Amino acid sequence: MPRLPRTAALTALGVVLAGTVFAGAAYADSDGTAGPSLTEGTPCSTEARACVDLASNKAWLIHDGTVTRGPVTISHGGEGKETPTGTFAVQWKDKDHRSAEFNNAPMPWSVFFAPGGIAFHQGNPQNPSAGCVHLAAADAQAWYSDLQVGDRVEIH
Repeated sequence: MPRLPRTAALTALGVVLAGTVFAGAAYADSDGTAGPSLTEGTPCSTEARACVDLASNKAWLIHDGTVTRGPVTISHGGEGKETPTGTFAVQWKDKDHRSAEFNNAPMPWSVFFAPGGIAFHQGNPQNPSAGCVHLAAADAQAWYSDLQVGDRVEIH
């Protein structure tokens, strides 16, 4: 069998390794390196504490890669006021928040995670929001109680 040049052999080895590394629940980051495993039944990593799937209007609370609540029904931002996608961290919380932007409207159980005042909070999960994630009352209370400042939030 002919010997491959060192670079060709390493490239071939990398392809084999990549197939092994990315098998199963792991995914590749944009730089091609192995990313964290996904939490079963969600589109989010095991590192997430809160997970949202905008396409299905579902959300989950996750602890150590295990779903602890969900999926629950949510609503999110409507056209022109979309909920941002990406990875965020809980910035602050306010149990009795009122919107400075929308006529002092109540936003109970607010957990803020994205710039522009985007938060999880109690709201009608059947109605679009101005960018926030609306949760039913019991779910909003659970998100507020469970999430702490700095916790990872993934919005897909």
